[in-house]
Amino acid sequence: MKCIQCGTNNNLKERIANRGRCKRCHHQFAFEPTKMNANVRFTDQFFANLLNDISANNTLYFTPKQLFYLSKKRLATKKYIKVPDFGKRGCGCFLIFVGFLLLFAGIGLLFIIIGVVMLKLGGQQSRRQPKSPRAFSISPSMTQAWLERWNQVNPTPEKLLPQPRQQSTPATIASDITAYSFDRLLVCDSAEIAQMLIANNFHFDNNCAVLSITGYPQSIFATTMQMLRNNPDLRVYGLHNCSSDGMKLVHQLKTDPNWFAQSNVVIVDVGLLPRQIMATKGNILVRFSRASEAAAKTLPIEISQNLLFPSELEWLESGNLVELESFTPLRLMQILNRSIARSRAVDSGHGEVTSIAHGDIDSDNDNSFYVIDSFG
Repeated sequence: MKCIQCGTNNNLKERIANRGRCKRCHHQFAFEPTKMNANVRFTDQFFANLLNDISANNTLYFTPKQLFYLSKKRLATKKYIKVPDFGKRGCGCFLIFVGFLLLFAGIGLLFIIIGVVMLKLGGQQSRRQPKSPRAFSISPSMTQAWLERWNQVNPTPEKLLPQPRQQSTPATIASDITAYSFDRLLVCDSAEIAQMLIANNFHFDNNCAVLSITGYPQSIFATTMQMLRNNPDLRVYGLHNCSSDGMKLVHQLKTDPNWFAQSNVVIVDVGLLPRQIMATKGNILVRFSRASEAAAKTLPIEISQNLLFPSELEWLESGNLVELESFTPLRLMQILNRSIARSRAVDSGHGEVTSIAHGDIDSDNDNSFYVIDSFG
């Protein structure tokens, strides 16, 4: 096992002799594969690569759940496989062969009986199939335990975000700043995703305010909304999990007075939508949730009718769920950048965008709602 500090290889005997430290630089190993669960074994280098990849070489902030999902995806390639017992299968074939010889030889009743028994035993041995590979599963608590162990002997990952904090006290913002506005607003269905995008300066790079549907960040929420309403050409983007609850986000933006009810703002649903997931050939982690399954069967008609295909509702009613945090920060921001670029085609009438005029459904609403048909 290679030391992440100096690169020296240490075999098991050397690691034991040095009490889990590198024989050269004496750096403590965080993980000892031989003492881990047989189904989940990895080295310090594996975990170091995990942290490096999710942070894009320590340049991007990430959430604990994003680390969980990436570790789950990486470890899913490692399977516990019981090696087929070819000895038993070979023995079975031999018994069948000998049994046939005894039967055809017909040397006495005893040999015939022995031959029948050997045929039966041989058939049973040959029919025994080796155990098929079975994937193990990990939980967020396991990832958290690994992270805590890592932090005991290595610097804490500086790009790992804490849980978003509720800050109810309004921040003081200069009046000359509030006179300006953003061109765009991205509303996320969780404070964690909003926090991650803000920490990675997505709002600055795209002139796009970032808020969560729950009002994060609370300290500047009211001021930011005031600034946004100063822009008559504001465009709003909804970003949510592909779940029954996620499907409700855009409807809330349209109808909630705290958001954009009774306004003519353009709202774009960038996803995640079931048809986007079903059309994606990439390796997307789809979870099963009984709660999501039950919620999908009680979706209000004004929300479920926004699903263009019956298969989308069926997908949700089967309990399927894809979380935004299953994407790495870099991947999610790349997808968002492309989705925002595609949405500009609404103005020119070109591009991969489906327009749904909600004024036909809600006569009290004048805003338009657009859906990005692909994600990524």
